[in-house]
Amino acid sequence: MIQGWPYGCLLVTALSLSSVLFADSSRILEVGRFSTEPVGHTVPDGWKPLLFKKVTRYTIYELIKDEDTVVVKARSDASASGLTRQVRIDPREYPIVQWRWKIDNLLMKSDLSRKDGDDYPARLYITFEYDPAKVSFTKKLKYVAGQALFGPIPIGALNYVWEGKAQPGTIVDNAYTDFAKMIVVRSGSQDVGRWMQEERSVYEDYKLAFGEEPPMINGVAIMTDTDNTKESATAYYGDILFRQASQE
Repeated sequence: MIQGWPYGCLLVTALSLSSVLFADSSRILEVGRFSTEPVGHTVPDGWKPLLFKKVTRYTIYELIKDEDTVVVKARSDASASGLTRQVRIDPREYPIVQWRWKIDNLLMKSDLSRKDGDDYPARLYITFEYDPAKVSFTKKLKYVAGQALFGPIPIGALNYVWEGKAQPGTIVDNAYTDFAKMIVVRSGSQDVGRWMQEERSVYEDYKLAFGEEPPMINGVAIMTDTDNTKESATAYYGDILFRQASQE
């Protein structure tokens, strides 16, 4: 955590000013097309490093080939940093996010409920822009106060995490602020070392987590961080895309 604000809500300040989405079809938006990247690069095309003040040890990211596919490898040793991409996506039109990830190990000291345990071997962030028409009056007041203290921040963030103890499906406030919600997608050791394919409805998750309609999505990030627990972790991230809901 930096200056009293969690990583998930600092994401917007580090994003670039332009955004390009790879459209595989009118039903799909590819925001992380890592599989087409050259091996050896540290930052995929369209992404940029996410760094934090007062954190001097950074997670190392590189594009490698794993099982004949290019993916992002992240190695964290008591460190924290991420990779981010600015987007603008309507979660009503493209409600589903899909991605692949793999971890080599869990963190023994990670804890959803504690600030000193706010580390995860793998995270996928999705942040949302401020839209007064879709935010409750109470949340508007909190948002204005947050801006005064921390500068530009998203109105909310969903953190999809691979955790060690909490049950999959758990949704709780971030240990630092209720502007960021932690959603446990994977937990425990049974899938460690295996590529796992994930799919979530960002639209439904936002409504469930925040109790209101989601505004536009304005950022996506991946991060492997161990600066609070002082442990080490290695993770791998495959392609990330948003798609329209299936038509029955």
